[in-house]
Amino acid sequence: MAEAHRGTCFCGAVAIEVTGVPLEMGYCHCSSCRAYSGGPVNAFTLWKPDDVKITKGAELLGRFNKTEFSDRRFCTKCGGHVMVHHPGLGLTDVYAAVIPTLAFKPAVHLNYAETVLPMKDGLPKLRDFPGITGLDTDLKLNKPQLRVEIDRDKASAVGVSMSTIGSTLE
Repeated sequence: MAEAHRGTCFCGAVAIEVTGVPLEMGYCHCSSCRAYSGGPVNAFTLWKPDDVKITKGAELLGRFNKTEFSDRRFCTKCGGHVMVHHPGLGLTDVYAAVIPTLAFKPAVHLNYAETVLPMKDGLPKLRDFPGITGLDTDLKLNKPQLRVEIDRDKASAVGVSMSTIGSTLE
């Protein structure tokens, strides 16, 4: 049986369960995630939507869509952030802090071109959100840069994850 992790919103009125392992974990540096989270960076865990279940308080889930890319879900009682559906990607981001029993093992930085908090942790830093348009070793103009384009569908079809590709390139 797949491993399950449970968590709640800030007040506990909305409960969530994720099953299995996330497809990816990392940090998002985009201005939308920063503004919504109130922090300089957002820790994400990406899941297949079928692996994410609301087990309590579904009627209390509110939603906010700044763009069609992100369907943000929050508790209407406490305002606590719970998850973000990314319909175009077929993925659900459950905020890492919402599932405290999951060991957070980030593998990548997304939208690093927008960072306000440079992080030197050895992880791949993607200029924007994978489609994938770039993997930068350093975004400073006076240093060499590496740009790699990856076909996610082909990589997935042969069982290669983004974290494996990033570790290999690093």
